[in-house]
Amino acid sequence: MRCALARLLSGYLVFVLTRKNYSSAVAAGEDMDQSEHDTVQAKPTAPTVQPQPRDVAAAGSGMTVFLTRNVSIYYGSFKAVTDVSLPVFENQITAFIGSSGSGKTTVLRAFNRMNDLVPGARVEGEIDYRGEALYGPGVSPIAVRRRIGMVFQKPNPFPKSIYDNVAYGPRINGERNRHTLDEIVERSLRQAALWDEVKNRLKTSGLSLSGGQAQRLCIARTIAVEPDVVLMDEPASALDPIATSRIEDLMRELRPRYTIVIVTHNMQQATRVSDQTAFFSVLTDSKTDTRTGVLIEHGPTAQIFEDPRDPRTQAYVTGRIG
Repeated sequence: MRCALARLLSGYLVFVLTRKNYSSAVAAGEDMDQSEHDTVQAKPTAPTVQPQPRDVAAAGSGMTVFLTRNVSIYYGSFKAVTDVSLPVFENQITAFIGSSGSGKTTVLRAFNRMNDLVPGARVEGEIDYRGEALYGPGVSPIAVRRRIGMVFQKPNPFPKSIYDNVAYGPRINGERNRHTLDEIVERSLRQAALWDEVKNRLKTSGLSLSGGQAQRLCIARTIAVEPDVVLMDEPASALDPIATSRIEDLMRELRPRYTIVIVTHNMQQATRVSDQTAFFSVLTDSKTDTRTGVLIEHGPTAQIFEDPRDPRTQAYVTGRIG
């Protein structure tokens, strides 16, 4: 009976995740461009973190989209992240902040199972997506990525026209009606605040766009298939201040439609756009000279920046440590 229940839950999750399907080719292609994020960099020693409370969703508000419990992520024998317990709430922006190598991107990638593409990667602990086990038996990582989109640090338009970039996902999912595709492309570009800038040159290559425009094109491509969640890995880090401001405005505009999780090294950006913030740091084992990312604290953004509970969070948000 226990096995039958597991199969039932896994089948239900695949059914939920495959609504408004998205091509796994988009996810896999973008992932290969960002493989450098899997490398954990060396950082200063941090004291041992206190265990996170089991009822991690109690302090938040709204429906829980993701809930992680005691999650550790490994690459082979190397533990990259340890004991992360964290909720992500619906129609809110959650920011992951912390020094390089603290595991922010590794945890973000676990939310749509991008780490599955890394040989030797594995996840211990529990990650629930809308109440179902994201890593449960029989759950397809391809189906997961169809509902949980990702925008990467480096804009990576396909070598296709602007129109074909946005229409790529719907076409892969079987949409062939030109009128419907036209509507999807226009709606997605409008939602990405790019329509007015490109509406007269939709046949132009997406590679011809500026950095900020290219990143908004990638966001339009992601939301064209109407995902449930949009993950953003430092989406404005390579952009100038004007383009960064547009990306931030866009995140706020998308929040009523999507749940957004963003990794950022810009603390001012986190305070401007996010509702919830999670601070990650690094634990160092002096005997083996290995460094492991750890979640120090999470909560409403105002509380994290104005009244943090942990002195390490206080030191980071005030700039005393980097």
